[in-house]
Amino acid sequence: MALFNYKGRDHIGNEIQGELDAANENAVAQVLSNQHIIATEIVAKKETKVTERKIYSKQKITLDELVMFCRQIHSLIKAGVPTVNAINGLALSSSNPTLKRSLLKLEQTMESGTPLAGALQQQPKIYNNLFVSMVHVGENTGRLDQAFKRLAEYLELERSTRQRIKQATRYPKMVVAAITVAIVIMNMFVIPQFAKLFSRFGSELPLPTRILIATSDFFQHWWWLMLILAVGGIYAFIQYKKTPEGALKWDSLLLKLPVFGPIFEKITLGRFSRTFAMTYSAGVPILQSLSVVARAVANKKVEKAVLGMRSGIERGDSFTRTATSAELFSPLVIQMISVGEQTGSLDDLLNEVGDFYEEEVDYDLSRLSDAIQPLLLIVMGIMVLILALGVFLPMWDMYSLFSNK
Repeated sequence: MALFNYKGRDHIGNEIQGELDAANENAVAQVLSNQHIIATEIVAKKETKVTERKIYSKQKITLDELVMFCRQIHSLIKAGVPTVNAINGLALSSSNPTLKRSLLKLEQTMESGTPLAGALQQQPKIYNNLFVSMVHVGENTGRLDQAFKRLAEYLELERSTRQRIKQATRYPKMVVAAITVAIVIMNMFVIPQFAKLFSRFGSELPLPTRILIATSDFFQHWWWLMLILAVGGIYAFIQYKKTPEGALKWDSLLLKLPVFGPIFEKITLGRFSRTFAMTYSAGVPILQSLSVVARAVANKKVEKAVLGMRSGIERGDSFTRTATSAELFSPLVIQMISVGEQTGSLDDLLNEVGDFYEEEVDYDLSRLSDAIQPLLLIVMGIMVLILALGVFLPMWDMYSLFSNK
């Protein structure tokens, strides 16, 4: 694909100019012809301009922008506007260059005869499998407007879920950052001053003081090595987490963490319940729904369990039995799923399960600071004790020495 500048005139003679991504000049002329524009000039943009545009278009598409896109296209399609025209109008009004580029590419792909779901599938970094599946069902059932409405509601819930995760991790991140800064300040600035004071007396220092001074000396002389090891360790961890084995182990560890593990587990199961209820009620086949939802839960351990449920259903087991064997849900939730399966209202009951988990998460988050505070006090107490022993023990020894004299 290349970027072309074009000039032309519409059906009433008004001059129009702009730019398009296309394979060649003929493709640009075809797109303009479909829009009832007569091209008068088509020129490929210079490479420097293309590079500049690519750099600028690295701006990410936020969840808020995707929600707004789904809401707007739902309203336009419901009002009877053709899908291609709706996407073109949204592209022209978009302030995000990445989203604008994406929508223009969708428009061009659809004008070549590809369905909207197929066009979305060509941009997997922006529109995931869940998005594509919902649009595919909407196109096949003639309820594309409802599909985008459901997607907007789902993305709003996803935004709420991410905010919960940030809220759950904000406090411990602040605590770890504060302790790290305190350790660096003590070793780089505070302890060296006491070390100079104690060195003037020439007496043997207590063991805690010697440990503090040795640690401070290491910080001062090898801080660059510690920085390299820290950056290298973080990079290695990120790369390991990208591997299937690393992602599975890390996600399993997250669910086992004290205090935070149960919160992450409830957030993940609430996401599963909401997503499956939405896809199932929209008419997505149950096996396809489980495959889509497995990727949407954003936890490899839960994903593996959901795919195990899918295999069980393929063998002929009921949804309730596979959910029980997955060992993901509490007995109360299993009972709700069983009732939903027997009454044919599985999607409604799973939405209630999602509400149940969200209430549990909100309650746990409200008690999070109370749960962490004792641990924080213990850590801070140990730090103060070590510092006090290292600083005050030699001062007491010197005071005793001077008193004896």
